[in-house]
Amino acid sequence: MYRRHLLQLILCPLLAGASAEGVRTIAVESIGMTVSDLDRSVEFYSKVLSFEKVDEREVHGERYELLNGVFGMRARTARMRLGGEFIELTEYLTPEGRPAPAASRSNDRWFQHIAIITPDMDRAYQWLRSHRVRHASTGPQRLPDWNPNAGGIQAFYFRDPDGHPLEVLSFPAGKGDPKWRTLAAADSSRLFLGIDHTAIVISDTEASLRFYRDTLGMRVAGKSENYGPEQERLNNVFGARLRITALRAASGPGIEFLEYLSPGDGRPYPSDARANDLIHWQTRLAVPEAAVAEAALRSAKAALVSPGTQLLPEPIAGFSRFLSVRDPDGHAIELASR
Repeated sequence: MYRRHLLQLILCPLLAGASAEGVRTIAVESIGMTVSDLDRSVEFYSKVLSFEKVDEREVHGERYELLNGVFGMRARTARMRLGGEFIELTEYLTPEGRPAPAASRSNDRWFQHIAIITPDMDRAYQWLRSHRVRHASTGPQRLPDWNPNAGGIQAFYFRDPDGHPLEVLSFPAGKGDPKWRTLAAADSSRLFLGIDHTAIVISDTEASLRFYRDTLGMRVAGKSENYGPEQERLNNVFGARLRITALRAASGPGIEFLEYLSPGDGRPYPSDARANDLIHWQTRLAVPEAAVAEAALRSAKAALVSPGTQLLPEPIAGFSRFLSVRDPDGHAIELASR
């Protein structure tokens, strides 16, 4: 209790003097998800999708409980890399969370995935089939040429061992980050190159823009409206019509908003969801000062998970100060600074 009070005395002047002006996200540093069996998930991501495990740690104690909003937590986390991007897989040893809601669909607002780039969709699909992944799409879909921003893109949704949705994505010439073509040309044997973005289902694009663009300083990088039989089969949602908005920071994967204009029957994010539940994803954003970001989020009346910025006993990925918050639809965001 004394330590907590002392930390509040130190941080309060910083927060009082911190301006909401000029808050900016330096990078989308990593994307995390909660898993039920860490060893099984590490094996899947490494053997099936070519991720490399770069670190594993076990954490517990008050600071981690406050950061994640889970009392009595003890968790194992593996950090994994594909190309220049990172994911973090976390198994809660205690307390165990809940499984995903039954019959989850791609338009439910707890939906989140990562988009993994492949230079060869046919070969990637056959590789995934040979490892008996669970389909979420009916099969790879090529988006139609009438759509100027998405035409020619090929995509396929599938699931990991815990049911988390994943996407493999292939860009035609002239679309996507040129780095993917450079990486493919440098090593033609690589089937999976890296993570282009994480996608989240939202209810209101303007509300999400106020959070990610106006409060956290990300920039809009592209927009599209997607519909038709290809999109329906990709998402496996009949009548799917999506307003898609892509955001970027200076580096790292993008964040893509998926607003379903139809159908309107997607379920909201459970209000009682916690970080140990298996629907939990979190996107870590690197910021210059977590305390400044906290002041901006408080000013914007954002839903903080942690009661304030937490100084962790040991750095994670080079960061020591962390703050957890939920976006307007309930998706978990972690702000991190040195």
